[in-house]
Amino acid sequence: MTVSFDHCFSRKRSTTAMPEVNTDNLDEQQVQLLAEMCILIDENDNKIGADTKKNCHLNENIDKGLLHRAFSVFLFNTEDKLLLQQRSDAKITFPDCFTNTCCSHPLSTPLELEENNAQGVRQAAQRRLKAELGIPLEQVTPEEIFYLTRIHYKARSDGIWGEHEIDYILFVQKNVTLTPDPNEIKSYCYVTQEELKQLMEKASKNEIKITPWFKLIAETFLFKWWDNLHNLNSFVDHEKIHRM
Repeated sequence: MTVSFDHCFSRKRSTTAMPEVNTDNLDEQQVQLLAEMCILIDENDNKIGADTKKNCHLNENIDKGLLHRAFSVFLFNTEDKLLLQQRSDAKITFPDCFTNTCCSHPLSTPLELEENNAQGVRQAAQRRLKAELGIPLEQVTPEEIFYLTRIHYKARSDGIWGEHEIDYILFVQKNVTLTPDPNEIKSYCYVTQEELKQLMEKASKNEIKITPWFKLIAETFLFKWWDNLHNLNSFVDHEKIHRM
Protein backbone atom coordinates (compact mmCIF):
# COMPACT_ATOMS: atom_id res chain seq x y z
CA MET A 1 0.00 0.00 0.00
CA THR A 2 1.28 3.49 -0.80
CA VAL A 3 0.17 6.69 0.82
CA SER A 4 0.22 10.07 -0.92
CA PHE A 5 -0.71 12.03 2.20
CA ASP A 6 -3.32 13.84 0.14
CA HIS A 7 -5.53 13.39 3.21
CA CYS A 8 -3.49 16.06 4.99
CA PHE A 9 -5.50 19.23 5.48
CA SER A 10 -3.83 22.45 4.27
CA ARG A 11 -4.08 25.41 6.22
CA LYS A 12 15.16 37.70 34.03
CA ARG A 13 18.34 37.79 32.65
CA SER A 14 19.98 37.30 29.37
CA THR A 15 23.24 35.42 29.48
CA THR A 16 24.26 35.97 25.85
CA ALA A 17 25.11 39.00 23.79
CA MET A 18 22.68 39.80 21.01
CA PRO A 19 24.31 38.93 17.68
CA GLU A 20 23.33 41.21 14.84
CA VAL A 21 21.07 39.16 12.59
CA ASN A 22 18.97 40.71 9.84
CA THR A 23 15.34 39.57 10.17
CA ASP A 24 13.91 41.84 7.44
CA ASN A 25 13.21 38.91 5.12
CA LEU A 26 11.46 36.84 7.80
CA ASP A 27 7.75 36.61 8.54
CA GLU A 28 6.65 39.52 10.77
CA GLN A 29 4.49 37.38 13.07
CA GLN A 30 7.27 34.84 13.56
CA VAL A 31 9.82 37.60 14.21
CA GLN A 32 7.61 38.96 17.01
CA LEU A 33 7.78 35.55 18.69
CA LEU A 34 11.59 35.78 18.78
CA ALA A 35 11.26 38.15 21.74
CA GLU A 36 9.71 35.45 23.96
CA MET A 37 11.88 34.45 26.90
CA CYS A 38 12.92 30.80 26.93
CA ILE A 39 14.28 28.88 29.92
CA LEU A 40 18.05 28.39 29.86
CA ILE A 41 19.26 25.13 31.39
CA ASP A 42 22.42 23.13 31.92
CA GLU A 43 22.87 19.63 30.51
CA ASN A 44 21.07 18.16 33.53
CA ASP A 45 17.99 20.35 32.89
CA ASN A 46 18.66 22.67 35.82
CA LYS A 47 17.44 26.23 35.22
CA ILE A 48 20.34 28.68 34.95
CA GLY A 49 18.65 31.74 33.45
CA ALA A 50 16.49 33.03 30.63
CA ASP A 51 17.09 34.40 27.16
CA THR A 52 15.14 35.34 24.07
CA LYS A 53 13.89 32.76 21.62
CA LYS A 54 16.05 34.55 19.05
CA ASN A 55 19.27 34.12 21.01
CA CYS A 56 18.43 30.52 21.87
CA HIS A 57 18.07 29.58 18.21
CA LEU A 58 21.14 31.27 16.74
CA ASN A 59 23.86 28.79 15.78
CA GLU A 60 26.45 31.32 16.98
CA ASN A 61 25.15 30.85 20.54
CA ILE A 62 24.35 27.15 20.21
CA ASP A 63 27.95 26.51 19.20
CA LYS A 64 28.95 28.08 22.54
CA GLY A 65 26.72 25.65 24.43
CA LEU A 66 23.50 27.63 24.89
CA LEU A 67 20.76 25.14 25.78
CA HIS A 68 17.06 25.65 26.48
CA ARG A 69 14.02 23.67 27.64
CA ALA A 70 11.45 22.48 25.09
CA PHE A 71 8.67 19.94 24.61
CA SER A 72 7.23 17.73 21.89
CA VAL A 73 3.58 16.68 21.99
CA PHE A 74 2.35 13.47 20.35
CA LEU A 75 -1.44 13.56 20.18
CA PHE A 76 -3.35 10.41 19.17
CA ASN A 77 -7.06 10.09 18.46
CA THR A 78 -9.18 7.25 19.81
CA GLU A 79 -8.34 5.21 16.70
CA ASP A 80 -4.67 5.30 17.80
CA LYS A 81 -3.72 7.53 14.86
CA LEU A 82 -1.02 10.15 15.42
CA LEU A 83 -1.65 13.79 14.51
CA LEU A 84 1.20 15.23 12.44
CA GLN A 85 1.67 18.78 11.29
CA GLN A 86 3.65 20.27 8.44
CA ARG A 87 5.34 23.45 9.61
CA SER A 88 4.45 26.56 7.64
CA ASP A 89 6.81 28.19 5.17
CA ALA A 90 6.84 31.19 7.54
CA LYS A 91 8.63 29.27 10.31
CA ILE A 92 12.17 30.48 10.96
CA THR A 93 13.55 27.04 11.83
CA PHE A 94 12.74 23.96 9.76
CA PRO A 95 9.99 25.48 7.56
CA ASP A 96 7.88 23.11 5.44
CA CYS A 97 8.95 20.09 7.50
CA PHE A 98 6.59 17.39 8.75
CA THR A 99 6.80 16.81 12.47
CA ASN A 100 4.91 15.59 15.52
CA THR A 101 1.72 17.26 16.73
CA CYS A 102 3.26 20.28 18.44
CA CYS A 103 6.81 21.35 19.29
CA SER A 104 7.61 24.46 21.29
CA HIS A 105 9.10 25.90 24.48
CA PRO A 106 7.91 26.70 27.99
CA LEU A 107 8.49 30.36 28.75
CA SER A 108 10.34 31.90 31.67
CA THR A 109 7.16 32.76 33.56
CA PRO A 110 6.10 31.58 37.03
CA LEU A 111 3.39 29.33 35.59
CA GLU A 112 5.64 27.60 33.05
CA LEU A 113 8.71 27.41 35.30
CA GLU A 114 6.91 25.07 37.72
CA GLU A 115 8.96 21.86 37.68
CA ASN A 116 6.91 19.61 39.96
CA ASN A 117 5.63 16.77 37.76
CA ALA A 118 6.59 18.91 34.73
CA GLN A 119 3.56 21.09 35.44
CA GLY A 120 5.07 24.15 33.76
CA VAL A 121 5.94 22.24 30.60
CA ARG A 122 2.45 20.74 30.47
CA GLN A 123 0.90 24.20 30.90
CA ALA A 124 3.04 25.42 28.00
CA ALA A 125 1.96 22.48 25.86
CA GLN A 126 -1.70 23.29 26.45
CA ARG A 127 -1.01 26.92 25.46
CA ARG A 128 0.75 25.99 22.23
CA LEU A 129 -1.81 23.34 21.22
CA LYS A 130 -4.32 26.19 21.30
CA ALA A 131 -2.04 28.69 19.54
CA GLU A 132 -0.89 26.40 16.71
CA LEU A 133 -3.75 23.96 16.21
CA GLY A 134 -6.66 25.90 17.68
CA ILE A 135 -7.47 23.11 20.15
CA PRO A 136 -9.76 24.63 22.81
CA LEU A 137 -8.06 24.81 26.21
CA GLU A 138 -10.79 22.73 27.83
CA GLN A 139 -10.28 19.89 25.34
CA VAL A 140 -6.71 19.18 26.47
CA THR A 141 -5.93 20.12 30.06
CA PRO A 142 -2.44 19.88 31.60
CA GLU A 143 -3.67 16.94 33.67
CA GLU A 144 -4.44 15.02 30.46
CA ILE A 145 -0.93 15.50 29.11
CA PHE A 146 1.29 12.52 29.96
CA TYR A 147 4.96 13.27 30.62
CA LEU A 148 7.03 10.33 29.42
CA THR A 149 10.74 11.23 29.34
CA ARG A 150 13.30 13.75 28.01
CA ILE A 151 15.74 13.83 25.10
CA HIS A 152 18.71 16.12 24.46
CA TYR A 153 19.56 16.92 20.84
CA LYS A 154 21.14 19.60 18.65
CA ALA A 155 20.43 20.35 14.98
CA ARG A 156 21.12 23.12 12.47
CA SER A 157 18.26 24.46 10.35
CA ASP A 158 20.51 26.59 8.13
CA GLY A 159 23.67 28.66 8.48
CA ILE A 160 22.09 31.05 11.00
CA TRP A 161 19.36 29.22 12.90
CA GLY A 162 19.22 25.91 14.77
CA GLU A 163 17.98 24.01 17.82
CA HIS A 164 19.68 22.85 21.00
CA GLU A 165 17.13 21.56 23.47
CA ILE A 166 16.26 19.23 26.27
CA ASP A 167 12.90 18.13 24.96
CA TYR A 168 10.10 16.83 27.20
CA ILE A 169 8.17 14.05 25.45
CA LEU A 170 4.44 14.46 26.07
CA PHE A 171 1.63 12.10 25.01
CA VAL A 172 -2.10 12.79 24.74
CA GLN A 173 -4.88 10.53 23.52
CA LYS A 174 -8.10 12.38 22.76
CA ASN A 175 -10.37 13.38 19.92
CA VAL A 176 -10.03 17.14 19.53
CA THR A 177 -11.33 20.03 17.45
CA LEU A 178 -8.70 21.50 15.13
CA THR A 179 -8.54 25.05 13.77
CA PRO A 180 -4.87 25.47 12.78
CA ASP A 181 -3.17 28.84 12.45
CA PRO A 182 -1.86 29.00 8.85
CA ASN A 183 1.07 31.11 9.99
CA GLU A 184 2.18 28.12 12.06
CA ILE A 185 0.91 25.10 10.14
CA LYS A 186 0.87 24.41 6.41
CA SER A 187 -1.03 21.09 6.64
CA TYR A 188 -1.93 18.38 9.11
CA CYS A 189 -2.98 14.75 9.03
CA TYR A 190 -3.65 11.74 11.24
CA VAL A 191 -1.50 8.73 10.35
CA THR A 192 -1.25 5.06 11.21
CA GLN A 193 2.10 3.47 12.01
CA GLU A 194 2.34 2.16 8.46
CA GLU A 195 1.61 5.58 6.98
CA LEU A 196 4.27 7.18 9.16
CA LYS A 197 6.81 4.59 8.02
CA GLN A 198 5.94 5.47 4.42
CA LEU A 199 6.35 9.18 5.19
CA MET A 200 9.77 8.49 6.70
CA GLU A 201 10.71 6.51 3.62
CA LYS A 202 9.77 9.51 1.47
CA ALA A 203 11.95 11.69 3.69
CA SER A 204 14.89 9.31 3.24
CA LYS A 205 14.55 9.88 -0.52
CA ASN A 206 14.33 13.67 -0.04
CA GLU A 207 10.78 13.69 -1.39
CA ILE A 208 9.58 15.46 1.74
CA LYS A 209 11.27 16.94 4.81
CA ILE A 210 10.86 15.98 8.46
CA THR A 211 12.27 17.75 11.50
CA PRO A 212 15.44 16.29 13.02
CA TRP A 213 13.95 15.79 16.49
CA PHE A 214 10.95 13.94 15.06
CA LYS A 215 13.26 11.76 12.97
CA LEU A 216 15.37 10.91 16.04
CA ILE A 217 12.33 10.09 18.18
CA ALA A 218 10.63 8.06 15.44
CA GLU A 219 13.75 6.02 14.73
CA THR A 220 14.46 5.21 18.38
CA PHE A 221 11.39 5.23 20.62
CA LEU A 222 8.13 6.19 18.94
CA PHE A 223 6.86 2.88 17.56
CA LYS A 224 7.56 1.07 20.83
CA TRP A 225 5.62 3.71 22.72
CA TRP A 226 2.86 3.67 20.09
CA ASP A 227 2.46 -0.09 20.50
CA ASN A 228 1.89 0.51 24.21
CA LEU A 229 -0.33 3.59 24.15
CA HIS A 230 -2.55 2.09 26.83
CA ASN A 231 0.36 0.99 29.01
CA LEU A 232 2.73 3.95 28.94
CA ASN A 233 3.43 3.89 32.66
CA SER A 234 5.94 1.09 32.12
CA PHE A 235 7.98 3.40 29.84
CA VAL A 236 8.09 6.47 32.08
CA ASP A 237 11.62 7.63 32.84
CA HIS A 238 11.87 11.03 34.50
CA GLU A 239 15.44 10.45 35.70
CA LYS A 240 17.34 9.80 32.49
CA ILE A 241 17.88 12.38 29.76
CA HIS A 242 18.39 10.51 26.49
CA ARG A 243 21.34 12.05 24.64
CA MET A 244 20.58 11.83 20.92
